[in-house]
Amino acid sequence: MPEEQPQQQRNREGGGRPPREGRGQPGGGGGGDRGGDRGGDRGDRGGGRFGDRGRPEGPPEIELEKLLSDSLYLDNQAHAIVIRMKDMDSGTKSQLRRLYSSVRRAVRAPENERQHEFVMLRARLAYTIARHGLRSLDQIEKLLLQVTRKNDSRGYERFKDLFEAIVAYNE
Repeated sequence: MPEEQPQQQRNREGGGRPPREGRGQPGGGGGGDRGGDRGGDRGDRGGGRFGDRGRPEGPPEIELEKLLSDSLYLDNQAHAIVIRMKDMDSGTKSQLRRLYSSVRRAVRAPENERQHEFVMLRARLAYTIARHGLRSLDQIEKLLLQVTRKNDSRGYERFKDLFEAIVAYNE
């Protein structure tokens, strides 16, 4: 029994086991070295890796003019976004369908109210992206800003088509 007590005390003090690598070593070497290796990795990423609002850059933006003129481009973009969603996000299909319903409602709005509806849709989309961490929809948010600024009924219609394709591919 007396032999057991000193053993337990040594374990509590760390005397029974060798110190962890880089910790508790004589000469002040414990913990001071921690950031050395990690800092080098961060520097390799480049200073301009963040786009607007401090988000990491993703795939290239969707080109509005190409979207308006090329149906195959629209289809490819929708497919790429869905693949990215499945890789990155935990968003539900119901969240996506809710957003799509809002898009359809905005497209059906009277022409003099349509731009306002799309501005509010962008706010709703931004909230959903932030609230649920749907980073894969950042491209859609940027495209929505372009469409709203252009204020063209054809652009609104193509945006709706893109969103419809995203919902379809996500099923």
